Amino acid sequence: MSSSAKHFVTGRLRAAGIEINGAEPWAPQVHDERLWARLLRDGTLGLGESYMDGWWDAEALDELLFRLVSSNVQDAFPKDLAVMWSLAKGRLLNLQRLRVSEVGEKHYDIGNDLYAAMLDSRMIYSCGYWQDAADLEAAQEAKLDLICRKLGLAPGMHILDIGSGWGGLLKFAAERYGVSGLGVTVSKEQAALANERSRGLPVETKLLDYQALDGQFDRIVSVGMFEHVGYKNYRAYFEKAAQLLKPNGLFLLHTIGGNLSTTHGDPWSEKYIFPNGMLPSIAQIGRGIEGLFVMEDWHNFGADYDRTLLAWRDNFDAAWPALKGEKYDERFQRMWRYYLSSFAALFRARRINLWQVILSPRGVAGGYRSIR
Repeated sequence: MSSSAKHFVTGRLRAAGIEINGAEPWAPQVHDERLWARLLRDGTLGLGESYMDGWWDAEALDELLFRLVSSNVQDAFPKDLAVMWSLAKGRLLNLQRLRVSEVGEKHYDIGNDLYAAMLDSRMIYSCGYWQDAADLEAAQEAKLDLICRKLGLAPGMHILDIGSGWGGLLKFAAERYGVSGLGVTVSKEQAALANERSRGLPVETKLLDYQALDGQFDRIVSVGMFEHVGYKNYRAYFEKAAQLLKPNGLFLLHTIGGNLSTTHGDPWSEKYIFPNGMLPSIAQIGRGIEGLFVMEDWHNFGADYDRTLLAWRDNFDAAWPALKGEKYDERFQRMWRYYLSSFAALFRARRINLWQVILSPRGVAGGYRSIR
């Protein structure tokens, strides 16, 4: 079995221009011959787990994964059990509603020390806007200002941030645009730090499921949260947003999206990084907003996420000597680098995108002016 598995896998890689133990920086260096059978059995889950276990390495990990993705190597492999199980769970269950707080506990509550070391000074955990930016700090500030300008924020407005993270956007909007605001998150670590950082400003972050919200807001924004909603809940999500938004308001949805409609996520990412996460498609968002909102603007700057993720990885690498220990071991380091590198590869290959969508309940009188 191992020899036939090796023959199959190496043949597929060679066809994609990838030579095992080759001299190129993206060439995988294999340390354990059990790898071949594991890849055939477990697919992308086996690829990520075997890297975490130290069975192989690649100097330019993101470039190797980019070449695997862009050459469609996975299509030549048989469907594995991990994918079939992920598909079945997505079809039969609604884990995004059954386990609302799971992603908060398993991902965002890992440790504020990790995220403070990896992210910019405001701890913005979403794609930066690199159009005129030279570094991560500038790219994230540009993204926050872009959001505020797209929403037309003005003093006295009351805004809602669904999935508000460590409160960086609310704090920025209050300081620069004179608004007040409420943020909600399912991460207790995020809520605590957000309120500490915004003390003295007219903003508050609550540990709360968005479906429990009431009231009405002049503007609603949601950045990097929709990826946790799940396709069975898209309509309910937009119905809730429509209920919370004033008739003349605007809603900005900032989300990663896929080119194809799916009902499940990637098995490795689901298991280790984003429990129950899945990416929406244009069609799924369209069905979700139909009859509820007018789509005013759709902006794709997904190519910027490649650069953002690599900046995060550089920060993580630089901070690793101080981070490593009982809390973050070597396997965690490999897992985290694989996570950042694999998502960078997916954005570089344009298999996934980053969308900012502007929605209004009734259509902006005279038209909405697109802002870049």
